[in-house]
Amino acid sequence: MNRLFGAKSTGPKPDLNSAITNVDTRIESLDVKLSKLNAELTTYQQKMSKMRDGPGKTAIKQKALKVLQRRKMYEGQRDQLQQQSWNMEQANMMQDNLKNVMTTVDAMKTTNKSLKQQYGKINIDKIEKMQDEMADLMDVGNDIQESISRSYDVPEDVDEAELDAELEALGEEAEFDGLAESDGVPAFMMDEAQPPQFIDEPPETGKVKEAAG
Repeated sequence: MNRLFGAKSTGPKPDLNSAITNVDTRIESLDVKLSKLNAELTTYQQKMSKMRDGPGKTAIKQKALKVLQRRKMYEGQRDQLQQQSWNMEQANMMQDNLKNVMTTVDAMKTTNKSLKQQYGKINIDKIEKMQDEMADLMDVGNDIQESISRSYDVPEDVDEAELDAELEALGEEAEFDGLAESDGVPAFMMDEAQPPQFIDEPPETGKVKEAAG
């Protein structure tokens, strides 16, 4: 039975790429044959152009017609094979596009699953609470900055008369220091030029002379 109807093939099934390669090989073989036929037709045409009408020219014409018929047959086969190759190439392109689409879909599914897992761990309420706490901390920080950078006013219980008297005393002290410096005695030596404070009365001039004599 297997010899009559053929056994089931156990080899790998051909794919589109191998089928396209086989068809292209057959097309190349037909192109070689067509090239030889065209060269043969050209030779017959050149001979016929140099011959007069007669049996010899008629015989060559018959040969040329047969070659022309063969050429048309090969051209028809080549056109069919080219159409088959083109159809298989389109199918192969569609298959590649489908593979790319499936790869893209699988990648999107994986990414979607990963995003769900990642976003599922995030609590929106906690994020909003954290944002509120950050806003409160910013307000507290601003209040602290305003508190430590404010200027201190003069206390209300300070007597302005006392301040005026103190300012006037500072002015008199400054004038006294200026007069002392104008007499040739620096202000910081004024206390040393005066007599000691432990002497009750200054010495008399006459007694000082008698003691000296």
